[in-house]
Amino acid sequence: MKLFKIIGLSFLGMVSMGTYAQELDANLQLRPRYEYRNGFKSLMPNGEKATSFVSQRSRLNFNYKQEKLKAKLTLQNIRTWGDVATTTQVDKNGIALFEAWAQYDFDAKWSARLGRQVISYDNQRIFGEIDWAQQGQSHDAAVITFHPANHQLDLGFALNANAENVLEPKTAYTTNYKSLQYAWYHTQFSKLNLSLLLLNTGYEFEKTIGNLEIDYKQTFGTYLSFKEKKWDTNFGAYGQTGKSVDKKVNAWYAGAFLGYAVTNTFKAGLGYEYLSGKNQNDTSSDIKSFSPIFGTNHGFNGFIDYFYVGNHQNSVGLQDAYLKLNYTSNKWQFTLMPHVFNAPNTVLDASNTKMDSYLGTELDFTASYTIQKDIVASAGYSQMFGSGTLERLKNGTDAANINNWVWVMISFSPRIFSLK
Repeated sequence: MKLFKIIGLSFLGMVSMGTYAQELDANLQLRPRYEYRNGFKSLMPNGEKATSFVSQRSRLNFNYKQEKLKAKLTLQNIRTWGDVATTTQVDKNGIALFEAWAQYDFDAKWSARLGRQVISYDNQRIFGEIDWAQQGQSHDAAVITFHPANHQLDLGFALNANAENVLEPKTAYTTNYKSLQYAWYHTQFSKLNLSLLLLNTGYEFEKTIGNLEIDYKQTFGTYLSFKEKKWDTNFGAYGQTGKSVDKKVNAWYAGAFLGYAVTNTFKAGLGYEYLSGKNQNDTSSDIKSFSPIFGTNHGFNGFIDYFYVGNHQNSVGLQDAYLKLNYTSNKWQFTLMPHVFNAPNTVLDASNTKMDSYLGTELDFTASYTIQKDIVASAGYSQMFGSGTLERLKNGTDAANINNWVWVMISFSPRIFSLK
């Protein structure tokens, strides 16, 4: 800790060229997580066995602030326990930059943030940090913000490449999106919050041999939330258009949630989501399946991640009806969420006969306990009761097998020092 204070004092000394009041703080996050996977993300195949492991996120955050300038630097190491031998001196995972940005406030209404940063809005359905994933999600971007009273407009821009090229590369850039532009507007009317989003994302592909093109897909829509006394509700609706890999895009999404605080400790809610898809007997080349794009997908459609977490893209879509039951008591919090999944579009069996739309039922149970302010222990259990239709979508795996997932996680988030 003494070493970190010396580093912090040295840093402040170097930047203290003016008379501005300055602040610097540093904090750690150490987050080991045990997982038992027995049908995680897909139905358990016959003859296969469950697996278990411990992963860990280790982050070091530096936050700097003075009158008009803010900056953040976050270093992280993501690893699985045992992936490096105990006698190895060099960690193959290395240290990565999760965040590295600077923000300048031109005045009380205008600011600009440049560098690697988290972009997260509303309920994180379209833009999210994906904090559950140990590596998280951040973007190399420039974001200009205009925020007069009761309004905020963010304009974001990004341009990606694999290296500092001298000439245009001969192969398509596929590490990430090639370019991105968006506008996000937020305002509040009494107890109603309203957001509007327009996102344009460009992906590069090789249309013909040696011919590289960028197709642009637009995601646009609104998110509303309302809270009064015991009631809590939200609604989101988004459309997608444009092109992707030379195919037309025409997809949409709608989701709603209604919650009620039965008591001070018990809350109950009912939610529904519809993500458009494409019939399996649809012969058109158009993409009709909605993509949550940069959303925190683990937080939606069941924690066991059968849908939209690296899977189920360009498929038959999804209908998700769910309950959310939450109970808090002192330092404890318990949540039970049952989901009922259906396919909104046609699924065909091996003989091209239409199958039942019911995909399955999932039960998610989580619990957390705050040991102290900077130490939280949490755990969860999820089980999927799949159908024959889900078997078909998951390439013939067996829904009759027990498909469950268990995890236990402890998050340590101590502040190392704070200097003013």
